[in-house]
Amino acid sequence: MSYVLCFLLAAFAAPAAATDLKQEVEKIGSAVAENFNKQDGAGIAALYAAGGALVNPAGPHTNIAEFYQGLFKAGFNHEEIAVDQAWPLGSDTVLALGEYRITGKNQSGQAVELAGRWTAVYLREGGKLKIRMVSAIPNAPPPKD
Repeated sequence: MSYVLCFLLAAFAAPAAATDLKQEVEKIGSAVAENFNKQDGAGIAALYAAGGALVNPAGPHTNIAEFYQGLFKAGFNHEEIAVDQAWPLGSDTVLALGEYRITGKNQSGQAVELAGRWTAVYLREGGKLKIRMVSAIPNAPPPKD
């Protein structure tokens, strides 16, 4: 009987923990988007752990605030982030993936948009989950006819 009880507790606790992790990652994603939409690169950088990095096709970026200021200067002013899944990798580490979309207008007034998939590793730092590394992969261009 005690084995059955332990099994049931473990079976129902694991999905709850995964749901809690996804919600925690979604809160970070919302904070990134909120700071992006306010064009606050320093606010986004504060969500990263010490030594955090963003990796995109141009390479790794460790000055997060500067990277985002470059996007703002290029005319991007709105971001949407969706979290598809989140998994624990240990007691203080989380892996997640999802989609992003950033939009705006360039200096000539033309609409600009970047969309793609992201993966991220999060660490607990000072009791809070923070971004350690994000990899952003743009969607492939549509095939030519």
